[in-house]
Amino acid sequence: MNVRLVKKAKKGDKEALLQLVMAEKDTYYRLGLTYMENPHDAMDAMEDMIVKLYEKIDQLKKEEAFYSWSKTILVNSCKALLRKRKKLVLIDDWNEAMVKKPVHALTSDPYPNREQQIDINELLEHVNEHQKEAIQLKYFHDLDTQTIADITNVSVGTVKSRIFQGLKKLRKHSGGDVDE
Repeated sequence: MNVRLVKKAKKGDKEALLQLVMAEKDTYYRLGLTYMENPHDAMDAMEDMIVKLYEKIDQLKKEEAFYSWSKTILVNSCKALLRKRKKLVLIDDWNEAMVKKPVHALTSDPYPNREQQIDINELLEHVNEHQKEAIQLKYFHDLDTQTIADITNVSVGTVKSRIFQGLKKLRKHSGGDVDE
């Protein structure tokens, strides 16, 4: 972490801010992709984050916390874009999806070797959104529980509980328990 660059960015140096973002661009991208689920939307969220960083960099109290703070802004940008997306119901897309799927595609098993192949995203559908978010941040992005708590605006205990309960559900579903 380059505290000197953060200080320069806080004084309005756009180049310093860009250097800070570029140093962690892959991490930001992967985090954005986790929420947005497609590259184009992940890039939109990153662009939104950069604008907000520039506008609010003077609000950063501790230079050492820049990356944690910026990841929180990215997550909030992703969530805002997702909320906006949910409000835009695209009837054409829905109709197209329903018309173009052949009947056998709706009934055939897309994972014929289910015992050997576990689709993580499909598995994560068995946990609630908060548990999914906590599990993805912890295991896909290697974030500690304090950082996850900061990003999601909940206590560390809540993060730990969400991870524990989510993993418990995942174990149940991946273990083949079918007596729900």
